[in-house]
Amino acid sequence: MQHPLPEGLPIKSLSAAPLTLLCVLISGLAFADPHSFNIAPQPLASALNRLAAQSGLQVIVDGTLVAGKNSLGVVGPKEPEAALAEVLKGSGLTWRATGANSVMLEKAPESSSTLQLGETAIVGQEMGETTENTGSYTTGAMQTATKLPLTLRETPQSVSVVTRKRMDDKAMTTISDVAQSAPGIFLNNSGGVARPTFSARGFDVDTVMYDGFPTSFLTYLPSSEANLAMYDRVEIVRGATGLAQGAGSPAAAINLVRKRPTHKFQAVLTGSAGSWDDYSSTLDIGGPLNESGTLRARTVLSRQDSKSFRESVESDADLYYGVVDADLTDTTTLTLGAYRQKDYTNYVWGGLPMARGGGHLGLPRDTFLGHDYEYMNNRTTGYFATLEHGFANDWKLRMAAMQSTTDNDVLASSIWGYNRHYLWTQAMEQKERGYDLALSGPFQLLGQEHDFSMGLSKRQLDYRTGNIWERFIDSNVDLFAWDPRGHTKPNIVKGPDGRLETTTQDSLYASTRLRLTEPLSLILGGRLDWYEFESRATPASSYKVTRNLTRYAGLVYDLDANHSVYVSYTDIFKPQTEKGLGGQVIEPILGENYEVGIKGEYFDGALNASLAVFQIDQKNRAQELPDVKGCGPAANSSCHEASGLVRSRGVDLEIQGALTENWQLAAGYTYTQTKYVNDANATLEGQDFNRRLPRQLFKLSTIYSLPGDLQRWRIGGDVYQQSQIRTAGGSGSSAWQNRQGSYTVAGLVAGYKASEQLDLQFNVNNLFDRTYYVSIANGGYEPYDVYGDPRNFKLTARYSF
Repeated sequence: MQHPLPEGLPIKSLSAAPLTLLCVLISGLAFADPHSFNIAPQPLASALNRLAAQSGLQVIVDGTLVAGKNSLGVVGPKEPEAALAEVLKGSGLTWRATGANSVMLEKAPESSSTLQLGETAIVGQEMGETTENTGSYTTGAMQTATKLPLTLRETPQSVSVVTRKRMDDKAMTTISDVAQSAPGIFLNNSGGVARPTFSARGFDVDTVMYDGFPTSFLTYLPSSEANLAMYDRVEIVRGATGLAQGAGSPAAAINLVRKRPTHKFQAVLTGSAGSWDDYSSTLDIGGPLNESGTLRARTVLSRQDSKSFRESVESDADLYYGVVDADLTDTTTLTLGAYRQKDYTNYVWGGLPMARGGGHLGLPRDTFLGHDYEYMNNRTTGYFATLEHGFANDWKLRMAAMQSTTDNDVLASSIWGYNRHYLWTQAMEQKERGYDLALSGPFQLLGQEHDFSMGLSKRQLDYRTGNIWERFIDSNVDLFAWDPRGHTKPNIVKGPDGRLETTTQDSLYASTRLRLTEPLSLILGGRLDWYEFESRATPASSYKVTRNLTRYAGLVYDLDANHSVYVSYTDIFKPQTEKGLGGQVIEPILGENYEVGIKGEYFDGALNASLAVFQIDQKNRAQELPDVKGCGPAANSSCHEASGLVRSRGVDLEIQGALTENWQLAAGYTYTQTKYVNDANATLEGQDFNRRLPRQLFKLSTIYSLPGDLQRWRIGGDVYQQSQIRTAGGSGSSAWQNRQGSYTVAGLVAGYKASEQLDLQFNVNNLFDRTYYVSIANGGYEPYDVYGDPRNFKLTARYSF
């Protein structure tokens, strides 16, 4: 039986062979010469066709061996031999040389049933975008910064990836765990553990991306922590990313990339038990649904129940995730997915108040100043679909859509004014829709191959609040004798429905990489945004921004085969809702992001390193006026004005990937100083913009697989170090301050491969049981002192079928 091959694929038959044969013969350079490859995931036959066209390598294969199989592709400069190995990964095929510039593909020999624990080769042949099963702390390519499939070295910004291997080694479960470990990101829980904020380069992150779709991260609300069981990796770009996100903060882009169905069957059952009755289980199963492998599916089920070192605090989380890939043709793939995540906790808001006059109260670490009847019930349901079609010459059309709805019901309290409980309850709904249509591919011009991407996108957020009830429920509370279980829930009579707000953003974007010469590339991008905010409750607050242009430019120069220098620029754009004199909405925040750096790529991309210097200028930030005259019809309402210039400057260093065949490392150091350059309040000029953020962050994670007779074992650890954070206020005799000095926290991990199927791992966090505050209070109200976790343990078992 003959199998059809993609249209236009050159065919060469051997006279004695009755089967269809694929033979691509392109004259080119010698087999060992390096080439720049840009082959997207696609059917294996067409991927081999592109490989031959881009390398000059002659590939001969029986057509029956490639029918119905797919390839993850290959991106970046590689020798043809390394590129071929990456294109064939997971296909069950190998190759043998038949000449100086030709190879014959054949079935790989079946592996022995004996347990094989050989070393991982320190080469980047397996480095694609997907990170699971690579055992790596780095990735081969990412598109979060520029919407182009560039390697980390080719991207002219500070970029990182937290891979599946790194998540597993650290036993991460939520997006907060990623933020705690990722270089340059500061995790702040000052509003309560269920209201985390992420900061980078002096500013707060206000958008989190899922498979490239920006979604609002409303930091003042209790939020559902992204459950990492459904994600392959987290890509992070530090600095402004307006080209990818449109309107937003210049802090960073955090892009969670979901797991996809695999071409081979795999199933993993994971169970863990940790300190404070922390128990979890996950089943991850997937693979082909038909014999040809054109229909593939994956399901992830996860459950976690845990208590806390804080008295009476408990939480639980459930995740249901399913995704299907269907190859409609050799060049067209449809992906459909859905998930539902449920989270519950009774520690939502607040923390420990500051002592009167400044400093910490010194309450025990297990203190919980809330009530055991408090709760947050958070339910998120999402759907997504993607249709990808490949054209000739590696061009690709991608159509994608997503929708997610989060329902949140909260009853929470906080200590205000040092000794009074303020209780609040409210229901909220956040509904997001996103659509994206993009066309991308390479093109030839003036003897060089360049890359281009353009697209249209639409994003809509509907945020609804309802039934609020709030009041002070006590006074003169003895914080040192507080019992969370000893209080009766008050009679709550909820008020009328709250407000409905709708935010829409329609965008047109384009980016290109132009290879001006062999070592010099110019990356240009632009984005037009039509932005609208509509408030049904207060129509006067509604406003529009029409055709805002965000510009992006970067130059990358290859110094040699391993090192590049770069410079980049991008605009900052973020609309505001605050009003000025006369009731007019304050104009959007604007600014510029500059970065200069050097990057290194070693072992064919298995190890990446970077050093960057950056500057971010931000102006027009809304600042509240000291009096309310002229603020509009509401006599006691506040109003704002556009303030002056805030500038962030710093240094960013990072290394991630394989140091040796057995040793993976991810480490980063960031120094950031953010100050008021000029401001409507002249006394602020020269002062720190946000003292509650540390100037210095150092993070390190590593794992080492032992050699020889101990090859079943792996050991590693992590280190987190930050400089001091502080708050201050008042003047004269009423001046106060609060601070957390610099501190270091370390952890250990040990793993044992008991059999081919069973893997055991033991994690220790805060090894030396350091007592410290992850955030500090700012006066008698919010934010709050929040203790970091004491020493804790977790045992994890993974069984692969």
